Amino acid sequence: MRLQNIGHFYKNSTKALRTNLLHILFLIGLFINFGLYGQEKDSKDSDLGYLIKNRVDSLTQTIRFTIGDTLPQTTVNKKRETLTDVVDAFAKDYKRLSRKENKMYLYNKAEVIYGDMVITAGRIILDNKSQEVFAAGIVDSTGAYTQMPTFKQGDNLIEPDSLIFNFKTQKALVFNSRTEQGGFKVKGEISKRQNDSIYYLANAKFTTAEDVDDADYYFFARKIKFVPDSKIVTGFVNMYIADVPTPLGLPFGYFPLTDKQSSGFIIPSYGENRNRGFFLQNGGYYFAISDNADLAVQGDYYTNGSYGLRLESNYNVRYRFNGNIALRYEKLLLEERGFPDFSETTVYNLRWSHSQDQKSNPSSRFSASVNLGSSDYYQQSVNQNNTGNFLNNTLNSSVSYSKSFEGELGMNLNISATHNQNTNTEVINLTLPTLQFSVGRIFPFEPNKGNKKGAIQNINLQYNVRAENRITTTDSLFFQPEMFEGADVGARHTIPISTNFKIFDHFSVSTSANYNEVWTLKTFEQRFDEQLRQVERDTITGFDSYRTYDFSTSVGTTVYGMFPFGDDNKIKAIRHVIRPSVSYNINPAFDQYYDEYVRTGIAGLEDEVVEYSRFEGTLNGAPGNQFSSSMSFNITNDLEAKVRKKDSTLSGDERFKKVMLLSNFGISTNYNFATDSLNLSPLSLRGTLPIVQDKLAINFLGTLDMYALNSNNRRIDKLNINNGGSLFRLTRGNASFSYSLSNKDFQKKEGEEEEEEDFDSESYLNGGRPDDLFGTSEMLNRPNPDKEPVSDENEFYNYAIPWNLNLSYTMTYSNTARENEISSHSIMFSGDVELSPTWNVGVSSGYDLRNKGFSFTQLRFAKDLKSWQMSFNWTPFGVRRSWFFFIGIKSNILQDVKYDRNRERDRTLQ
Repeated sequence: MRLQNIGHFYKNSTKALRTNLLHILFLIGLFINFGLYGQEKDSKDSDLGYLIKNRVDSLTQTIRFTIGDTLPQTTVNKKRETLTDVVDAFAKDYKRLSRKENKMYLYNKAEVIYGDMVITAGRIILDNKSQEVFAAGIVDSTGAYTQMPTFKQGDNLIEPDSLIFNFKTQKALVFNSRTEQGGFKVKGEISKRQNDSIYYLANAKFTTAEDVDDADYYFFARKIKFVPDSKIVTGFVNMYIADVPTPLGLPFGYFPLTDKQSSGFIIPSYGENRNRGFFLQNGGYYFAISDNADLAVQGDYYTNGSYGLRLESNYNVRYRFNGNIALRYEKLLLEERGFPDFSETTVYNLRWSHSQDQKSNPSSRFSASVNLGSSDYYQQSVNQNNTGNFLNNTLNSSVSYSKSFEGELGMNLNISATHNQNTNTEVINLTLPTLQFSVGRIFPFEPNKGNKKGAIQNINLQYNVRAENRITTTDSLFFQPEMFEGADVGARHTIPISTNFKIFDHFSVSTSANYNEVWTLKTFEQRFDEQLRQVERDTITGFDSYRTYDFSTSVGTTVYGMFPFGDDNKIKAIRHVIRPSVSYNINPAFDQYYDEYVRTGIAGLEDEVVEYSRFEGTLNGAPGNQFSSSMSFNITNDLEAKVRKKDSTLSGDERFKKVMLLSNFGISTNYNFATDSLNLSPLSLRGTLPIVQDKLAINFLGTLDMYALNSNNRRIDKLNINNGGSLFRLTRGNASFSYSLSNKDFQKKEGEEEEEEDFDSESYLNGGRPDDLFGTSEMLNRPNPDKEPVSDENEFYNYAIPWNLNLSYTMTYSNTARENEISSHSIMFSGDVELSPTWNVGVSSGYDLRNKGFSFTQLRFAKDLKSWQMSFNWTPFGVRRSWFFFIGIKSNILQDVKYDRNRERDRTLQ
């Protein structure tokens, strides 16, 4: 081993030194191996030449040996060495070997490597006799203590002021050590390394703050047993805030440290509810099932008997799929049993989200987005405050599987189950399942080479089938056997045939014909019961079908108009783009699928013959029995200008920019040739009027009717102008716009790209909006997501205060039956002001201009306290009047160190 060290030093020497030092190194190697120091040495007193494998790092390094004058007469048998690996030592300025002290001195950026252990420091002393290494920093010319030691073994890193390490016992004594484990930053006054897996610390503090030396809070413990990547076990520990001790303490503490998920208890929150008494919320157990899945079981309990249960699980298989599922069930009691206002209700909610990695199987895909439950869940739940879903009247779900089949036909299969629920009417619509199959476009007359030209070569056809099992039920019958009794099962086959071509080089013509075949498993026979004087409806079970077809064609073109004004004018030119189109549709009457029954009259009234179809009320409905032949007219306009820029240094086309003056302004109507009266449908207008380029645009639409109304406010076959009125009657109108404004709009310089705002996906999935017009959504008694630390030299002050404002306005006018009123008129707004990098204030509200009242209003206050976070949300009035205050540590490790209070909104259980 020792000869190998000498050989290593020889190998790493410069070429010029090798020849001159060859014999000297050989002699030194003999002295070291045979103990030529005046006395013999055993293994524990062996020289540093054995411990240190020297490398020449700079010309300033010196190696000093003290060699004896006598030679030994006998050779000593060596004991087994205690070191299991070679020790490498490096230093920038020098390495000095003291034979007298039997020590090695390393100075300036010193480093010692022993196996997987690395020690770096300003100065290091290796004592060969005691087999210990001492590491400390150095004091620079300014008097600052620099190059403090680092002790690294594997992934564990300790940064003390100084340390002593014994190679033989593998123990260390560390002073003012600093390390980070599992999100905790730990600093101990004195640390003892028992082995590579156990440390003991005295007078230690640990925190999740960024700077452990100047932490805004920390836990102080007199004695600590520290097992890296496993746990921290302490004696008496209490909490300090701003170096001030608090009465919050524990006789002992246990803090798990691991980068992997681990099972454990979830500490509940406690409080008081004025309607349900004292409570414990969000307590339970977390199961770390595997690296791919977990499960959290949590519950709530109130002293009046109310309780709740929640199951939440996340799963992820890398490169294949990921998702999460949450089930919530609550039994809610209002007041105490025996009181007159006592009531109870049960609410539940199921949410499931699943997505598949597109690369796992490109030809097939499975996805799920489920949100179903009690219609009053978001109104009655006591442990969530989701404003977005409270204002939303529908719940939707979809689970689907799709498969693509390779080949020339391009076949696709999709199987899905859908759910739609109206929380106001409590009506639930389900499809269990829906099957869709399609065959891609087939061009039977396509040429073997070249592009398709003309009407014949462009003829193409497809095949589509859609089969459904549709169920309509209510909240009270959901998951009950009765919900399946009224299920509708049916299928629709469609074969569209179409072609397109051009005429006169400028007009595009498209023609299509559709063949439809509908299958159903039940029909309905109707008859009139003369005794009961009502229509009886009998269900006929069995397969039945009908077939329909229709034809349509359209022709359109695009016309460009240019109005130049010259390069010297502020407006260089205005361009008008017109897209007119005319279409014709014909639908035959399918009378063969209709039957009749006689409704007998009473008191001298004549009998009435009623026509009906046995397919009425089935999944796909009945075919039309009215012949239709109609022509539609549509024209769309875009108006834009080329305007000179303010920058006078530009030349050529760079001097001008495009400005939209009117976008998508369209007029459309329809004329039915098959009817005897009221042939012309109302004229529809729509468009977008840009006010501020790329910032504000007004969307408008209107309906104009040419026909007049009679005294009963019904349309009659008489033009309004011939009835003493104007040419058109405005029957409906709507105008709306959204506008976003922030301080960046006033700071943005010309030529800079505008930054896009990131959407809050979590808020969106929970039913909220990215612009917070409906307020924010959060789980009660839990901290908000961690806020990124502020990277600004002005940590507590903003020279320019950031702010943003979002506006939404809508107005609807109705005059269909001479009501002549504004049916809806409201404005909504939301905004945030960042008073400082740590203070944020926000508001969301709106005002109903028609009913003269404020809509849902929420005030938000948030304070970033470095390691802590404080928030206060307040709904000052309305049916959801409430407030919520929270202050707690950001880190998920200590998320239960918090204080929260809330006043829940008033609830009336049904």
